[in-house]
Amino acid sequence: MARETWAVSPPVFPTTGEVLPELDLPEPGEQRRWTVLLRWLLLVPQYIVLVFLGIAGFLVMVLGWFAALVLGRLPGPIAWFLGGCLVYQTRVYAYGMLLVDRYPPFGFSAPDHPVQVELHPTELNRLAVLFRIILLIPAAIVESLVTTGWYAISIVIWLVALVLGRLPVPLFEATAAVTRYAMRLSAYVVLLTPAYPKHLFGDPVPSLVPPRSASRPLILSGAAKALVLLFLLLGLLSTVFSSISRGNGDSSSVSAGQGVHLSRSAAAG
Repeated sequence: MARETWAVSPPVFPTTGEVLPELDLPEPGEQRRWTVLLRWLLLVPQYIVLVFLGIAGFLVMVLGWFAALVLGRLPGPIAWFLGGCLVYQTRVYAYGMLLVDRYPPFGFSAPDHPVQVELHPTELNRLAVLFRIILLIPAAIVESLVTTGWYAISIVIWLVALVLGRLPVPLFEATAAVTRYAMRLSAYVVLLTPAYPKHLFGDPVPSLVPPRSASRPLILSGAAKALVLLFLLLGLLSTVFSSISRGNGDSSSVSAGQGVHLSRSAAAG
């Protein structure tokens, strides 16, 4: 029986070094087509839980920010909760993005689940903590573009998975890269790591390190890298078009308001 609990093991705080958070995913395999068909409907309960965890997580994060400024690290209980929220969120996103077929558990700790997150909290630089919101802007822009691009063609990805009963390897690798980058950004935002998010296009080819999972190390093929680039371009185009549409809408509202004002003035005259 799978062991699922809301308890989280206390993190360890090494004194030196920065290690990126790691995401472990299983090899891309067959998925039940009925779960693919109903994937986003099945996730409704999980998204409800995420809403409440997000509210609580934001309040705890603010408290953790002040504590990290004073202590140079997150206090243990705050790190436990924020780490649990991150793991929970990552499992939900991995399931929603069709990386795994196994439903995410309602709990922080699930050692038998195929999606695992490994955090390596260290002492935090107080200056980096103070300016964290400014420092994260470049990575947040990249994450927003690549995620928006993925969702822009998510219906195509969903159809591919529905027809084939799995994700093709390049699509799996590209989606894993997006999910891992988003996870690393979230860990950086909530001060669970001082390591800046990186390696959107995959890890360097390791020398003699045996692989731990399908995403560790995450070595992207040429096709997968092209897909990640496509996600970025689609995200950029979507953002530009949205800005233009909003600008046109504002202009139309202003023009309509001016027309009404002129009509009233003419009637008064």
